[in-house]
Amino acid sequence: MSDVVEMARLMQGNEAVVEGALAAGVRFFAGYPITPSTEIAELMAERLPGLGGKFIQMEDEIASMAAVIGASLAGVKALTATSGPGFSLKQENIGYAAMAEIPCVIVNVQRWGPSTGIPTAPSQGDVMQARWGTHGDHPVIVLCPASVREAYMLAIRAVNLSEKYRVPVILLMDEVIGHMRERVVLPRAGEVEIIERKKPAGEPKDYYPYRPDEDGVPPMANFGDGYRYHVTGLVHDEQGNPTTDPRVAESLILRLHRKIYDHLDDVVTVEGYQLEDAEVVVVAYGAVARSAKRAVKDARAAGIKAGLFRPVTIWPFPEKEVAELAVRVRHIIVAEMNLGQLKGEVERAVQGRVRVTGVNRLNGELITFDEILSAVKEVTSDAQSG
Repeated sequence: MSDVVEMARLMQGNEAVVEGALAAGVRFFAGYPITPSTEIAELMAERLPGLGGKFIQMEDEIASMAAVIGASLAGVKALTATSGPGFSLKQENIGYAAMAEIPCVIVNVQRWGPSTGIPTAPSQGDVMQARWGTHGDHPVIVLCPASVREAYMLAIRAVNLSEKYRVPVILLMDEVIGHMRERVVLPRAGEVEIIERKKPAGEPKDYYPYRPDEDGVPPMANFGDGYRYHVTGLVHDEQGNPTTDPRVAESLILRLHRKIYDHLDDVVTVEGYQLEDAEVVVVAYGAVARSAKRAVKDARAAGIKAGLFRPVTIWPFPEKEVAELAVRVRHIIVAEMNLGQLKGEVERAVQGRVRVTGVNRLNGELITFDEILSAVKEVTSDAQSG
């Protein structure tokens, strides 16, 4: 991506998602208002008609996810946005999109839960739901921004990955990032790579909608373009016909996963800060990563070799990168606004090579830098005394 930039703008996180999605070519939005993601729907309603796109407010979140699937099948880049209970309602159709390999992007601006919870309070309680919310072994990509500018850039990346791998992609924000405003400098139009889905090159009579290319991803014809195309949530063969053949079923599910896991170098991104000589590393994502970065700076000022590891791609989990980290550090602290949903993944990746401690808050408030700094000082003191 080029560093050529436009004039700086004051922008809200939810607004940045809209502008990023539009820059990526999204021209259809179906959704239902829900705090704290409502601004995304409002802004899409304003912006899409002027770009030749369509906005539909559906009767509920289930229908909005179905409408997004339908628009994508017709060849339009499609997106929906929700939070909390709405994300739960979308899960069945997210699973359908995964099985039928339908590109789509779901923005989840997390709020405090369970159930109705505190609609205006931040949380990171949907991390595991983003991965396992729909039933069965299904593929999914989940991205998590930590700034307003990154919300813009990851909205583009979410659309690109969805179109490239024919998979639902979840942009997992939290209320703080969704509602905060920052001065941002955005790339110029044309300076960011925009990916389009692969189209079939042969004659319609030779088209198999689920026959993959070498990369594991089948070319995708638009509904109405003359290609025979049967879509189902059932296990299906390369023609799209339902089947209960065990060999076909296993081959299909394994391929759905391989098309993502064979390309982890392309899908998984992480960010490190002061990791070169770090002895204590804080793992944090979303808004908490901002607090963690300040804590690392203050720890460094106090003579503590601390660092920050931020997974930008939450799922697939950056297991290789965390495992490599565990070989050269003494302690890992996982800071998150839940009871430890990503901490378990970190523990699984490090396999007991280092101690993993959690800093958790689930009262509807952001974890502060001094809480993380206290944990860094505590584990450092324990290590010195031990």
